[in-house]
Amino acid sequence: MTKSFQFSLAPDQLWQAINPWSFYNQGAQLGFVNINLGQTAHPEIEQKLLEEVGSYGKQLGRIGDALEVLIDHVRLDDLTEAETDALASLKGQLADIRAVKRRERSGAEG
Repeated sequence: MTKSFQFSLAPDQLWQAINPWSFYNQGAQLGFVNINLGQTAHPEIEQKLLEEVGSYGKQLGRIGDALEVLIDHVRLDDLTEAETDALASLKGQLADIRAVKRRERSGAEG
């Protein structure tokens, strides 16, 4: 019976939590992904907003939901064609967002 010799320098379990939003180095690079949080005079406030209020996506989603309510309840008869097109584009994009959310949520449950 031959015994094999095994030697490892790595621990049995190796993990590291990586939260790219906590990088204070603007424009940090993680692998092939570039993260650019933009320029802000108060990065600590931006960080608190992300932690306590919600991601930028969540914030924009709520703004979009509120705009859609306003669009549906405001008189829009006097808009130019360009203004009507802009609102139609926004409503289409909001509908696409809802469709993706529905699809992803139903996939997560299945």
